Amino acid sequence: MAKKKPYQYKTVKEFHSIREMLRMAEQEAGDRIAYEFKQADGTDASVTYRVFRENVEALGAALTARGYGSAHIACIGENSYRWIVTYLSVLQSAGVYVPVDKDLSPESILHILTESECRVLFFGAKQQETVLALKEKLPNIRLWVGLDLLADTEDAVSFGTLLEEGRAVGTAAYDALKSDENEMKMLVYTSGTTGIAKGVILTEHNLVSSVYYGLQVSQIYDKGLSVLPYHHTYEAVCDILVGIHFHTDLCINDSLKNVIRNLQFYKPEYIYLVPAFAELFYANIQKNIKKQKKEKLFAYSVKLSNMLLKLGIDLRPKLFGEIRNVFGGNLKKIVCGGAPIRPEIGKFFGDIGISMTGGYGITECSPLVCVNDENCNDYHTVGHKLPCLEWKISEPNEEGIGEITVKGDVVMKGYYKQPEKTAEVLSADGWFRTGDYGYITDDDQLVITGRKKNIIVLSNGKNIYPEELEAMIGRIDAVGEVVVRGIKNEYGEETGLEAEVYPAEEISQEKLESEIHGLLSVLPSYKQIRKVVLRAEPFPKTTSNKIIRN
Repeated sequence: MAKKKPYQYKTVKEFHSIREMLRMAEQEAGDRIAYEFKQADGTDASVTYRVFRENVEALGAALTARGYGSAHIACIGENSYRWIVTYLSVLQSAGVYVPVDKDLSPESILHILTESECRVLFFGAKQQETVLALKEKLPNIRLWVGLDLLADTEDAVSFGTLLEEGRAVGTAAYDALKSDENEMKMLVYTSGTTGIAKGVILTEHNLVSSVYYGLQVSQIYDKGLSVLPYHHTYEAVCDILVGIHFHTDLCINDSLKNVIRNLQFYKPEYIYLVPAFAELFYANIQKNIKKQKKEKLFAYSVKLSNMLLKLGIDLRPKLFGEIRNVFGGNLKKIVCGGAPIRPEIGKFFGDIGISMTGGYGITECSPLVCVNDENCNDYHTVGHKLPCLEWKISEPNEEGIGEITVKGDVVMKGYYKQPEKTAEVLSADGWFRTGDYGYITDDDQLVITGRKKNIIVLSNGKNIYPEELEAMIGRIDAVGEVVVRGIKNEYGEETGLEAEVYPAEEISQEKLESEIHGLLSVLPSYKQIRKVVLRAEPFPKTTSNKIIRN
């Protein structure tokens, strides 16, 4: 089969620093809304790009005047406008930003704040009690800032106080700060499913490259809803920073339980999600279709719609208006990252007129490696690579599957204070071993098959990627969560496979086994499930909602 034409990257306005990016946003879209959000009293608020930059500059000026213009500065808190102001203030300074997962244990928070050598800590109201209890163990932190404090206290200064100070002293000293674009600008601690968190060193050049080259692969729209946690680079870079360069109106979701309500209130055109969200939306819509006994009507509407699309007629907004209104009525695109999406879910959303584009990234790559574009969306892949990257498959097997390795402008500088760990994954000439397995298609798109550490090697030498089987088993309505693992004999050899399932609804052992065996019957014998285990509780998970497998 002949290769398709080379992928056509989009044209994006070039910039070289975070400060330049924000200045361009103000100059080109100063009076446009940058952020919409709910305030503490429940009222709605909005901020223009001009006011946003003024807030960023004022906070930066205050920190500089207090002697922290080149400090390591941490922030732990709920998603908020003030979190974003803090983030951009530090990125524009000569210092280093350290986002901290708000759901970590006090011990983990203490470890990160100590190892990262932070001198300033911004914290939210919900984290106040936890972090202040650690104060005596953190003598290195000299300035404690309450994001939600209404006034200064004995323990902390309020965010508002710093803004007032910054406006009073002026921005000259802050604006004069310089930093090397190839030195540490952001220190992100990976949550991981095993072992202690590693600090990933990202440079300003890494962040700028992720935004600039990312937009060349996948465009966004004028209004988005920001849902995922800000301490993750997926949201902090691919949504917040990309949104600034695109001059987006980004609406801040106030609570996960309010996602649907906020979709309907803000009526965004795009949203970034992880597959767990997409799965939930899909499952609920399917249940409603069945409840209303409209399965045949929906299938007919999809068939009719797809036929008309080939003639250039798009009736999806009208045919599927009731479903689309659940998401506010204006949603055009869902960008899914964190794990591969099931093709049938991507197709479902595409059929109703909402593009679901899957991508692949990892914190160590700032975080974007590749992503699909709605104009050439392949649900079976995670898309085309950023044009600043090279990629290759290391030690591929007979199917072309091996470890994904990448090299280029978004690859991290290394792990903080861990040269041995850095050397394990980053070669002297810049190739980063992702720890993920997959293959590259003839059209230069990436397919993920699983994590290296999760591969099951059977005693007959066959390699099993459990994620492949888990994705198939996950299609069963009654399956909520599933983990596939090897069955070991008395010698520790893995001789077969078992699936442990947390059900989404009541189902008997016999019926579940029958559905799994029927679904997997098309696969080779060595990929068949020999044992099915039903569990009573959900699997334990990391703070990023990934199942802890072992």
